Amino acid sequence: MTRRLVWLLLCLLPALATAQDDPLRLGFKGELLSLNRTQLISRESLPSDLQTPLGSMWKLFVYAWLVDTGAHEPPYECRGQSKEEVYCCTTGGKIGRDQALVNSCGLYFEPARLGIAGAQWRTYWQARQAPQWLLNLPSLQPSTRVQVVDLLRMLAVMPAQDQARRVLLDVVLNAADGNVVGELGGRLRVKTWSWLGDQDPASRQGGFAGWTVDGTPIWAGGRGTSQMVLRKHGQALAAVLPVDWPLDAGRCVEVGLFSRYPVGRVLAGDRVVADGPLQGDYRVEFANGNQLAIHSDGELFLLKDKLVARLDREEYVARVLQREAKSEPVEAAKALAIAIRTYLLQNATRSGDCLSIDDSSTRQRVAPRPAIAQSRNIAAWTSDLVLAGSTVTYHSDQPGPDKLSWQQAVEQANAGQRYDAILLHAYPRASLSRWDNPVASCEALPAAQDWLQKQRRSWRGRLDSEVGYNEISTFAVCRLAFGRPYVDRERQRLYVRGVLSLQDRLDLTHEYLHLAFEAHPNGQDETYIEGLARHLLLE
Repeated sequence: MTRRLVWLLLCLLPALATAQDDPLRLGFKGELLSLNRTQLISRESLPSDLQTPLGSMWKLFVYAWLVDTGAHEPPYECRGQSKEEVYCCTTGGKIGRDQALVNSCGLYFEPARLGIAGAQWRTYWQARQAPQWLLNLPSLQPSTRVQVVDLLRMLAVMPAQDQARRVLLDVVLNAADGNVVGELGGRLRVKTWSWLGDQDPASRQGGFAGWTVDGTPIWAGGRGTSQMVLRKHGQALAAVLPVDWPLDAGRCVEVGLFSRYPVGRVLAGDRVVADGPLQGDYRVEFANGNQLAIHSDGELFLLKDKLVARLDREEYVARVLQREAKSEPVEAAKALAIAIRTYLLQNATRSGDCLSIDDSSTRQRVAPRPAIAQSRNIAAWTSDLVLAGSTVTYHSDQPGPDKLSWQQAVEQANAGQRYDAILLHAYPRASLSRWDNPVASCEALPAAQDWLQKQRRSWRGRLDSEVGYNEISTFAVCRLAFGRPYVDRERQRLYVRGVLSLQDRLDLTHEYLHLAFEAHPNGQDETYIEGLARHLLLE
């Protein structure tokens, strides 16, 4: 009898431990979910009286105000005068707006430092029907308790949330030594918060608030700091977070379909199709006599004898995945999707913020029809994730340095490896990052900058006669992390490899001319810019 009782108690211990472990509460889509470490344990309507400490979330509202009002505040300089600088930078360093939000640098967002007036703040948020705690600037304190329903409502209408969502992916990337992004992918874009425990000030409570990738507001709170919450509940969050398609980023990837196979004609039934957008089912007849059925929902265009697709970036990733491999096994497909997205970033040509790339075996092959749901789910799950630190290539069955083998990735996934481990094996020098992260930093190239400054003086007579030329007073020349040289017009930065070779100098001259002709149509004319660059250097 005693042995049976001991056996029963041993069986009950895991359940007792789980019951005593405080659940994570998740406010999402009008519901309050309770999660233990591994799964959902209860679901109810979100109570209207549920409160949370504001914690570090006040910084998110100041960030939104700065972005939306077009503020040009100075960076915060760390001078060793506050212990809070540990969240900002080392003594002698500086921190900018985006990194301050990710690092939770409160000193950066102090309203007094930014010169935000209380009346100005109130008027701005009153126009957005904000609750009282947000209207009153002195109430923006970590200890302020707010209704979760009000917080979620304001997140839904928060200005500048597109930029905030992009930046806040770094929070997930940096959490728990990269393990959280391994479990959640690119689905969560949140600002973390931590504060004193409600019942015991010696304890801590924490969580996060922000959005899922499709822009749905989300809040979470539990026992422990925010980092402890993310680390402890990553598996359960992975199980309950939906895989939603990202918000439409615009059809900003232009693909030249069948670039190595000239198109003879396109038919709709027996009718030869004229130039213009395509809608429905078609048959392509190639000049070599082959035929292929295609489908368009308005994203394909026939331009003379060329077929062009204008796609959302994640749709592009999904179509390449569908054409080059499969959506299963899932972990292998996630790894390949990130490699596909990184390859696009590294190899596409740029036209403003948009990208252009050919559909070919020497680039990436693209399905000439909308991606299926399974492929879209993989693209959505990994949305915005790329690799930084090495050149990325892949092959169906041949591994190599900085090359992912799909066949090997399938074997690794079937053996239980997660996508981030598969990527680490293929690209040991690379780390997961976000799509626009390389643009946010600049490793200066002083020799290239000096060369360009000197050359501009000798070019001045020639360039002043060119219509639309405007000599730029301040600009930076930055080391190109990977991909093709380009110009970041917003930050007036030129990203190039250096200045040692003639091609390097041509690239630097070419990108500078794009910047100098920014306000004129010539700045968008690649033929004109390249011709002028060659004239300046070679003639």
